[in-house]
Amino acid sequence: MKFSRIGRMLLALVVSLGLGLGLTSCAVGTIAYMWVLGTQYNQIAGFKVDDYTGNLTPTVNSPYSSGGTNPVSIVVRTGGRYVYVVNEGTATTGGNIAQFTVGGDGVLTFQQSFTSQGSTPIWAATDTTGNFLYVLDQLSPDGVNGDITVFQIDSNTGRLSLVTNTQVKNANGTYLSYFPVGPKPIMMRASGSCLFTLDAGDNTVFPYQQNTGTGQLTLTTNSTITTGSNTDGGPRKLTSINASGSYVYLTDAAATTTSTGGQILPYTVGTNCALNSLAGGAINNLPLTSNPSFSFTDSRSKFLYVLNQTSTNSQNPNSSISAFTIDPGNGKLQPVGGSTNTNNPYAVGSGPVCMVEDPTNQYLYTSNHADGTVTGKLINIATGELSDLARGSSFPAVGLSTCLAISGNTSN
Repeated sequence: MKFSRIGRMLLALVVSLGLGLGLTSCAVGTIAYMWVLGTQYNQIAGFKVDDYTGNLTPTVNSPYSSGGTNPVSIVVRTGGRYVYVVNEGTATTGGNIAQFTVGGDGVLTFQQSFTSQGSTPIWAATDTTGNFLYVLDQLSPDGVNGDITVFQIDSNTGRLSLVTNTQVKNANGTYLSYFPVGPKPIMMRASGSCLFTLDAGDNTVFPYQQNTGTGQLTLTTNSTITTGSNTDGGPRKLTSINASGSYVYLTDAAATTTSTGGQILPYTVGTNCALNSLAGGAINNLPLTSNPSFSFTDSRSKFLYVLNQTSTNSQNPNSSISAFTIDPGNGKLQPVGGSTNTNNPYAVGSGPVCMVEDPTNQYLYTSNHADGTVTGKLINIATGELSDLARGSSFPAVGLSTCLAISGNTSN
């Protein structure tokens, strides 16, 4: 069949438009991939993050199976090739750590699962080299306190192998297969060579020093760090720990007469991973906030963001983000925009539990448990103020969302 000159021009135009549309649909402008866990159906929602708007679009075949029951924590290994999901399990189904590979356009492919040494795994983190994975169990094999199971990560396959505790032996004279921590641990964070575990059972912090060559965790001279009572002399209710350079921040959800929204406890990291209270001690969360559940520091350590699951304002009961500036000289906090900033705290979806920043430091995202959504915000890098995304800030994820993770746009 022959085409006229005009017909050939029209055909070329159609092909050109088709190629342009095809490129657009193939992640042009994608700056990162995001994965959000959900416990309702044991799934992982995958998204591509748009560079220009911060909008989220689902990845191919999303959602994915979590590889277990009750996914609660997710970690991306350095380089973005492997993702690890901690499945807490149930009373009848044991927990596990599911390994995934990251394919083109952020597609997850399940590889295999591993088990920690204790029971009820609830948190995970990698060391700075990406060679070791630390998994926090609420109950150690002795059934009393919690523990950290340490795995070495094979850089070629992503597979995990157990690292034995070569410093402590059991009653049989063999080395422990785990590293003990305090009662009812809920979260851990790394600061330099220190790994801090937050123990909700007695409102303490358990510090270890990390050996990036062997993965071993070494007890410091201060094996347990107490946080004392709140400003009213009552017990604390510690809910999260966050590390930023030489500073560590704890959130305390216990209500006081001076701050129904709880408090933020700032510390400096000292010798042997000791935590020293900053001058001035605890500061109050923002007015009308309550139940702080998570805290996050931006990549430049300029701003601290705190998730609040509820509000004391009956006229505006939204979940929110409290935003603070961090003084670079002493780590002290001040509300972003000052006390007259009526936008701070910033509204998010219902029941937020985790928060991440994209690799280009433009956007901040929260995973919201109660409504199964992700909330996106634009970050003002100069002031730390947050604003809604230009094309909508709420994105459906998976039911009963828990934590989320983000990775740069990698080619595999």
